[in-house]
Amino acid sequence: MTNTSDTIPQITDSHCHLDFPDFEGQLPDVIARAAAAGVTRMVSICTKLANEPTVRAIAEAHAPIFYAAATHPMSVASEPMVTLDQLIALAKHPKFVGIGETGLDYHYTSESADIQQQSLRIHIAAARQTNLPLIIHSRAADDDMARILTEEFNNGAFSCVMHCFSSSAELARATLDLGFYLSMSGIATFPKSQDLRDIFAAAPVDRILVETDAPYLAPRPHRGKPNEPAYTAHTARVGADIFGLEYSDFAAQTQANFNRLFTKMALYKGPE
Repeated sequence: MTNTSDTIPQITDSHCHLDFPDFEGQLPDVIARAAAAGVTRMVSICTKLANEPTVRAIAEAHAPIFYAAATHPMSVASEPMVTLDQLIALAKHPKFVGIGETGLDYHYTSESADIQQQSLRIHIAAARQTNLPLIIHSRAADDDMARILTEEFNNGAFSCVMHCFSSSAELARATLDLGFYLSMSGIATFPKSQDLRDIFAAAPVDRILVETDAPYLAPRPHRGKPNEPAYTAHTARVGADIFGLEYSDFAAQTQANFNRLFTKMALYKGPE
């Protein structure tokens, strides 16, 4: 008899926050539910460097979990400015697989725009030097985001994913033209998100990742409830519909995309 779990298409939750209080004491069950849904890997994102030891410990304790770290743009005004040396040192950890999330957020914190831009450029330099992908948060800052990413890319190439992409078609095109990736979150499943689904549909399918941003932005049919990595599968099914693919084919495509971008994670062989 075939084991059902062996036939479920595998996908990766490319962005979640498993150190948040919502998951305290629940990670073994969260990981088990994710595996049952075919979500066999997760990248847990640290948004303040002071919390990096906690996020690192979670990754070290659980085989399917990897991590990334940065100073979130909404926190840069209240946190010490990150240094390039700090980020390069963190990147030496075998399960540290990305630089982020960094970026610009003018919706809630436009008063710190200048310092956000300074922080973003430091993170870009770290992505360039470590050859790890940059993980970008962008909200209400499309013009500055496109300008800075283009300027910095022209100064030296780096790889990047636009996490939880829900910005304009213009920003999507600008970042895709640089060879970057767009990550699809639960927002793409919401009834009023047709414009966003159209943006994804116009993108190359080999540049699409899927994520939860858990515990936020749970997709349908769990909208309004705490999100968790298992629910990546709901977003991926909508993604398959957007691109007119069978779910198994879309899942395989997102896995290939993820492995191409997050090379260090794809090559990870486990503790020695």
